[in-house]
Amino acid sequence: MTFWLNRNINKLNWRVILNMIGFALIALSGLLMLPVIVALRYREFHLLSPFLITIGVCALCGLFLSRLKVKRNAYFARDGMIAVGLVWICVSFFGCLPFYFSGQIPALVDCFFETVSGFTTTGATILTDIESLSKSLLFWRSFTHWIGGMGVLVFVLAFLPKNNEHTMHIMRAEVPGPTISKLVSRLKTTAMILYALYMACRSSTRCAIRLVPPGRVVSPFTARASARTAACISKS
Repeated sequence: MTFWLNRNINKLNWRVILNMIGFALIALSGLLMLPVIVALRYREFHLLSPFLITIGVCALCGLFLSRLKVKRNAYFARDGMIAVGLVWICVSFFGCLPFYFSGQIPALVDCFFETVSGFTTTGATILTDIESLSKSLLFWRSFTHWIGGMGVLVFVLAFLPKNNEHTMHIMRAEVPGPTISKLVSRLKTTAMILYALYMACRSSTRCAIRLVPPGRVVSPFTARASARTAACISKS
């Protein structure tokens, strides 16, 4: 890998890669608004600042990187591979900041591990009592699993206008499996169809979890959180 990087590092289209990281960070800052709503819903006002600070940092970094002028729009498989790897690292780092700023997971490396576990859908955790986290952080933890189940950059391709004929390289590097093909002619439409199916899978899983045997009560919050995690595992 080191030999490959030494030979190809100057051939990579770094501005396009940085643009892709920027769009991913902008998307992440938007997604972080959802746990803010959860914190307001459950009156966890002390957790608003960790989320809002993270949103501000993500948005500023994302806007800066996404506005870099691109000299050539073409990028290839090697660029897609590097872009996906760097996006995973950056999104995982920024995504772990609410855990760290809240103090509920004191060590930054543990916060990073927990977030990487979510975005990569491995299911590993450093927590011995997951439900000891606050509702908003529990929501964010399960939501990272849900986002990672389809892929962070697949989300970006589906909802952000940064698509051209070369974005298939991003999809190939992001989606697990030996091959990947488009369902329709436009890759953005393909990504949106996949997300529609993914959301339907999550909704059906949530309904199934609520249909538990009598005497076992599952709250709506727990059902939704479990459905987000189960949907990503079933997809992966």
